[in-house]
Amino acid sequence: MTAAPRAVLWDMDGTLIDSAEYHWRTWRDTLAELGVALTREEFASWFGSRNDRILGRYFPDMPREQMAEISERKEARYRDLVRTEGLSLLPGVQGWLERLHAGGWRQAVASSAPPANIAVLLEVLRVGHLFDATVSAEEVAHGKPAPDVFLRAAERLDVPPDRCIVVEDAAVGVEAGRRAGMRTIGILGPHGPLEADVVTSSMADLPPDTFDRLVPPGR
Repeated sequence: MTAAPRAVLWDMDGTLIDSAEYHWRTWRDTLAELGVALTREEFASWFGSRNDRILGRYFPDMPREQMAEISERKEARYRDLVRTEGLSLLPGVQGWLERLHAGGWRQAVASSAPPANIAVLLEVLRVGHLFDATVSAEEVAHGKPAPDVFLRAAERLDVPPDRCIVVEDAAVGVEAGRRAGMRTIGILGPHGPLEADVVTSSMADLPPDTFDRLVPPGR
């Protein structure tokens, strides 16, 4: 009898990597071209949301085609920064990715980022072989805190939601995981308290049996 599959669904920014500074710089410059003087406080209040929701805050009547063009301009700048200035995984992440992969867990990136940003992350960090799928919020009807992106990732991995663990750093992501019927691990950061099943300040601090306790092996 084969073991029942299990999966880990990883958020990207603030969970796998910390590229908030790159996003701050590219949003600041892009919005400045549109006459918006973005502050750090404003940026922190919505960072992690889908681009259409961000632009809609400032330009509620902007046509969707124009939103898409501005969004792509911003993201192209972000990808240029990633390629030229580099990125590194957050503490403990590499070890967990490798340990879970070796243990037979299926893994996916499930992020609000555009697909091209997820691709450049995997390219620059050379971790693509550790993931079985990637899902962007652009591919589903509703972004986090709706559960859509995590449910799509579970479907791609062919793993039932109750056999999945979501790893997130934002409250909206943890809520999305809970609404998907999944267990959750929250990484504390600038977004405030998290109502996850397990909360940690760093993936490096998690006990080695954390994932097995949340979703035990089954047959």
